[in-house]
Amino acid sequence: MADFNRQEMYAQLGISKEVYEYGEAIEQNLKGRFARIDEIAEYNQLKVVKAMQEAKVQEACLLGTTGYGYNDIGRDTLEEVYAHIFHTEDALVRPQITCGTHALALALMSNLRPGDELLSPVGKPYDTLEEVIGIRPSKGSLAEYGITYKQVDLLSDGGFDYDGIRASINDKTKLVTIQRSKGYQTRPTLSVERIGELISFIKGIKPSIICMVDNCYGEFVETIEPSDVGADMVVGSLIKNPGGGLAPIGGYIVGKKECVENAAYRLTSPGLGKEVGASLGILTQFYQGLFMAPTVTASALKGAIFAANLYERFGFGVLPNGSEDRFDIIQSITFGKPEGVIAFCEGVQSAAPVDSFVTPEPWDMPGYDSQVIMAAGAFVSGSSIELSADGPIAPPYAVYFQGGLTYPHARFGILKTVQYMLDKGLITKQQLL
Repeated sequence: MADFNRQEMYAQLGISKEVYEYGEAIEQNLKGRFARIDEIAEYNQLKVVKAMQEAKVQEACLLGTTGYGYNDIGRDTLEEVYAHIFHTEDALVRPQITCGTHALALALMSNLRPGDELLSPVGKPYDTLEEVIGIRPSKGSLAEYGITYKQVDLLSDGGFDYDGIRASINDKTKLVTIQRSKGYQTRPTLSVERIGELISFIKGIKPSIICMVDNCYGEFVETIEPSDVGADMVVGSLIKNPGGGLAPIGGYIVGKKECVENAAYRLTSPGLGKEVGASLGILTQFYQGLFMAPTVTASALKGAIFAANLYERFGFGVLPNGSEDRFDIIQSITFGKPEGVIAFCEGVQSAAPVDSFVTPEPWDMPGYDSQVIMAAGAFVSGSSIELSADGPIAPPYAVYFQGGLTYPHARFGILKTVQYMLDKGLITKQQLL
């Protein structure tokens, strides 16, 4: 076998000797953690295969339908697979669900009625949900339909304010939304175990409350999901973890049969529900993406841990830190000034397989109340299981890094961000020693 020089290949892609060696030194200390991630991925891979076998996935399931989509065996079997994986009564997995925000809005709007109240016991939800709820006025929001909203912020140490939650639950409280990931906040991501503790507390006060978990960025990070600890609905996007980088669109809602049926009737039409909705020839990507999802998620996790350890050494605030357990694929890094956020995103974009020559710039993105910069040279537009980074251009000037279909690509992208930070004078060569 011919010799090859890995460092020379990195050099051809713009990584200096100092940055390369800094990354090498950091990675040597992460092999034990990476091995544990691989063990979890193996367990979850077997879980997916088991679900596919139990649902009797067959070649006919990979074919699509058009028109009304009646009797779509592939679509219906895929939903059975999701129900098996999440251990739920039912599932709705559709290309007609356009994104994670749409899936969440669908779950909320179909299970809340005028006069009901929605409660968030984990503080402010992700920015794009503010307009869905009506925190920021928007056409068609829950507020316009007479659905009220309360939130209880987390305590300063990241714990749940149990007294505040108890005081906020009343006769009108119909549904509780629990966001697993941090969004554009600097709070810890919630483990499945902690989510279970919160659900148990809420159900102990009012058993009829529907507990919905926004599971975006969290699927397959652990060996259990929120539905295993009492969640009535679990909601996510297929262009994040469960799509494995292959799903070109779509979202899912899994949970109690009544909750999922309500969502199906809202997605299509009363009287039609899950019976319609053609799969349009993309079921192979949905199935194969789900099959790949555990190992793709593992690659993204390794990249997040690598990034945390590199940037922690520079003295930047990182959440989670370099040694903490992981409950989603997102790594936040706080720079304290916009130049750091912009340089990091430029580095990620320059490492992309698609549009690597493009320079990302902050812009007024729909659904956000400040300018946002996004870097994602992805095969699927906006896919955040692929190597990507984004952040609002607002204090504390933090960037949110996620994704990487393979660890080698995630590693390269992170080293590129360090190179950009070095070239722009935001870190020094001395800090690489």
